[in-house]
Amino acid sequence: MSTLRVTAEVLTVHEHPNADALELAQVGLYRAVVAKGVYRTGETAVYIPEQSVLPEDLIEELGLTGRLAGSRSDRVKAVRLRGELSQGIVCRPKALAGVDLARAAADGTDFAERLGITKWVPPIPPTMDGEVESAPGLLPWVDIENIQRYPDIFAPGEDVVLTEKLHGSACLLTYFAEDGRVQVSSKGFGAKYLALTEDPRNLYWRAVHGHGVAAAAARLAERLGARRVGIFGEVYGAGVQDLTYGADGRRETLGYAVFDVSAEIDGEVRWLDATELLTGELPLVPRLYEGPYDIGRVLEFASGRETVSGQGLHLREGVVIRPAIERYSPVTGGRAVAKAVSPAYLTRKGGTEYE
Repeated sequence: MSTLRVTAEVLTVHEHPNADALELAQVGLYRAVVAKGVYRTGETAVYIPEQSVLPEDLIEELGLTGRLAGSRSDRVKAVRLRGELSQGIVCRPKALAGVDLARAAADGTDFAERLGITKWVPPIPPTMDGEVESAPGLLPWVDIENIQRYPDIFAPGEDVVLTEKLHGSACLLTYFAEDGRVQVSSKGFGAKYLALTEDPRNLYWRAVHGHGVAAAAARLAERLGARRVGIFGEVYGAGVQDLTYGADGRRETLGYAVFDVSAEIDGEVRWLDATELLTGELPLVPRLYEGPYDIGRVLEFASGRETVSGQGLHLREGVVIRPAIERYSPVTGGRAVAKAVSPAYLTRKGGTEYE
């Protein structure tokens, strides 16, 4: 998931091709449907992104009572309005009436707390839950921002790699070379530096044992001379999420594919190329494209059919974009990595979103 930031943004307003009373307000590469005439290109307004949970008073103020997602109708979700994809909400809340939004946009001010907006946290099914223990040495995963919100993470023509983004649940494994210890966690628990106690019923531990992930991490640590190795993989299949890729998360056919690797070498944690290091060792997420960065091409690859099963069983969630050579991004303040998500995935019916 992306980090939650509710910010003021300079808008570009477009005509809605299918509705005379509506327009499209663009933020980054996102577009949100708005009432016609409320905003003009160059003006500033507040942008509330997808996966935001809104307080009741703000929902009422915006006229969205009963129209948002979730059991409490309080979560922002991508929708199609008169045939156009609308992602997020563009508004000018009364609580910010005295705020210079143009200045706030320039400063990057985050209004989430002031407006009482929080980030939606998916529920944890029993198979993904379990007893946890403190894990201060765990190598955690990072939130990946959406390229449509931050299109300047990559420069046009920069060499990049696109891998398929799988709709499963992230499994984090850290191997400690000093004593051979292994810690396993989920993305949510890992962010809190908590590890799941070993349990043969737990989804993540089943994936680790079933695919020999710990042994592969040990071999990699020896090859690299690393103190710690982190292997980050997606667990998928029926019973995990609604997109299955032909696997069954309730049986031995539980799907698993590595999407990233990190290692502590000479006291420094580095992100490494999973394909280069683990081909033939562990299943990997499909690599779809290598070449110059072009946002149009990225968005094309984000849509289509999945390639994991080799049968195109269902739609593709999207892609993850990385530079060919790992680097820092001043846009994210961390790794240069982003995702692009398929509109069909965002608007599918009956989807699950467990973390």
